[in-house]
Amino acid sequence: MKRLVMMLVAFLLVGTGAMFAQEDTRAARKAAKEAEKAAQEAAEMQAFETAKKAIFDKDFVLEADRVEFKRGNFKYVTPSTNFVSLIDGKATVQLSFDGAFSGPNGIGGITVEGTPSNVEVETDKKGNVNFKMMVQGIGISASITIRMIEGSSKCTATVSPNFNSNRISFTGTVYPSAESSVFKGRTL
Repeated sequence: MKRLVMMLVAFLLVGTGAMFAQEDTRAARKAAKEAEKAAQEAAEMQAFETAKKAIFDKDFVLEADRVEFKRGNFKYVTPSTNFVSLIDGKATVQLSFDGAFSGPNGIGGITVEGTPSNVEVETDKKGNVNFKMMVQGIGISASITIRMIEGSSKCTATVSPNFNSNRISFTGTVYPSAESSVFKGRTL
C-alpha cells in the first residue's frame, strides 16, 4: 500500500512538471508570435514612410498587381508592366496584359505619357495620403487620384479620363523611382 501511494505521488509530481513545461512552451510561442508581429508592423511602417516621402517628392512608381475596370470587373496583372508613375515631371500610365497580342506598346497593352498639372498632395487627420493630378499628353487627358492608407505602402490609383467615363483603378505598392523595377513599353 505504501508503495502504491509513493508511486501515485511520484506520478502526480511528474505530471505537474510536464504541465508547467507545456505552459512555458505556450508562453514562449506566444512571445515569439508577438515579436514577429511587431517586426512585421515595423517593416510595414518603414515601407509606408518611404512611399510617403516618394509621393511628397513627386518621384514615385505605383506597381499594380490588380487592375479594376468601370463596372467592378478586375484582373490580376504583372506589377513590372502595369504601373502609374511620376518621374522627373513626366506622368506615365501603362496597362499591359499577358497574352498573344503585343499591343501598341509592344508588350501587350498601352503606354501613355503626359505632363502633370494641378498636383495636390495632402495628409488627412488619420494619416492617410491623398495625391491628385491632371495629366495632359498624346493619348491621355485624365485625372489621377492616389490614396494610400496610413501604415501601409499599398494604395489605389484611379485614372478618370476627361472625355469618357471609362475609369481604371490600379491597386498595388508605391516605391521610389530608384527602387522600382518596371519595364516601360513604347509610348504613343
